[in-house]
Amino acid sequence: MLDIKLIRTEPERVKRGLERRGMEFDLDRLVALDLRFRETQARLDALRQERNTISQSIPRLKKEGQDVSELLATSSKIAAEIKGLDAEMAENETERQALMYQIPNLVDASVPDGLSEEENVEVRRWGTPAEFAYEPKPHWEVGEALGILDFERAAKLAGSRFVMMRGAGAQLERALISFMLDLHTRDHGYTEILPPFVANEETLLANGNLPKFADQLFHLTDTKYYLIPTAEVPLTNIYRDEIITEDMLPQYLTAYTPCFRSEAGAAGRDTKGLIRVHQFDKVELVKIVQPETSFDELEKMVGNAERILQLLGLPHRTVLLCAGDTGFNAAKTYDLEVWFPAQGKYREISSCSNCTDFQARRGNLRFRVKDGKGLVNPHTLNGSGLAVGRTVAAILENYQQADGSVVIPEALRPYMGGRERIEGARPTVKS
Repeated sequence: MLDIKLIRTEPERVKRGLERRGMEFDLDRLVALDLRFRETQARLDALRQERNTISQSIPRLKKEGQDVSELLATSSKIAAEIKGLDAEMAENETERQALMYQIPNLVDASVPDGLSEEENVEVRRWGTPAEFAYEPKPHWEVGEALGILDFERAAKLAGSRFVMMRGAGAQLERALISFMLDLHTRDHGYTEILPPFVANEETLLANGNLPKFADQLFHLTDTKYYLIPTAEVPLTNIYRDEIITEDMLPQYLTAYTPCFRSEAGAAGRDTKGLIRVHQFDKVELVKIVQPETSFDELEKMVGNAERILQLLGLPHRTVLLCAGDTGFNAAKTYDLEVWFPAQGKYREISSCSNCTDFQARRGNLRFRVKDGKGLVNPHTLNGSGLAVGRTVAAILENYQQADGSVVIPEALRPYMGGRERIEGARPTVKS
């Protein structure tokens, strides 16, 4: 959420920020509502003060034998006006708050202009895509041939856009989770968290998923609970509605969780494979930091995610998103895209963002500065470190062999019991 003081004092700056995103929004309506809100509040304060003065004087005047009927009538009139203004203010605040929740973060000045992913800027590349002496197969064909990915039975169990992993496939998924968590906690200084896999409405509202992305969430019927779309949701809310001390910062947090997304609007896109599914595993990175360090912390977080891909030997590139492609909560975002040889292109495997004080303000998270003179909203950052299913897909495509087997990246072998290769599994019986 943006600071209402910024909207009041610099509305043209906010409008320019929204224009950079290609977003149409009636900011003048919000400014007018806010002005009316403050005028009504001032009138209410004055009326309550007047009523209190009258209430205090009536007993004295009665004791002196004076007629207080006119004062009582005035007090009743004030009470009726207060009641009407309270109702008006409540209605005003509901609309004002709803509009505030619709405004995205303002993108940073370092973010390039542009309205679509075609205008994102490549920052760097790592690794050289392997050359194949044959036409490389897509990961779903590799996995199904090896008997480690089963989309047909997953559809029977749950529906489309789910996958069941078997044998070495399940082991590979688990190995990647442990490898990522170990690297981030041991080498990168993150503290591992195991949060709930459901979140309440307050948590999703503070994070920025509600109300805008309600159609992307799995809502548990007749409850206020949702399956989490990412561990970012609980991690950024750990200190919601709290005042923490400055010496608690920075906080580096990491968590493995399953993630659940409805993929609304994804009909016809990536219908095969592990790229766009309703349930997937992810290792998430979250930072809560002092405002003056957040953009340096973003660069470090991107490096933490890149390190995973480098140790796995997966060619990738890092892309700075343009203003129009930057997510709702973010002021600046880098995407990491890994090479998929069967598709002949790079695909997103991680997105790392600096959300500045946007989420902390929505969640009423503040810290007390060391000199004790004020409260400040910290900055929050989040990134995938990495999306596990997409990493499995990238390994299956990049490390596939002509005989149908898949070589296991050396860094993962200790997590796979020393196994060096995934070879054909025993055929499974189909009815």
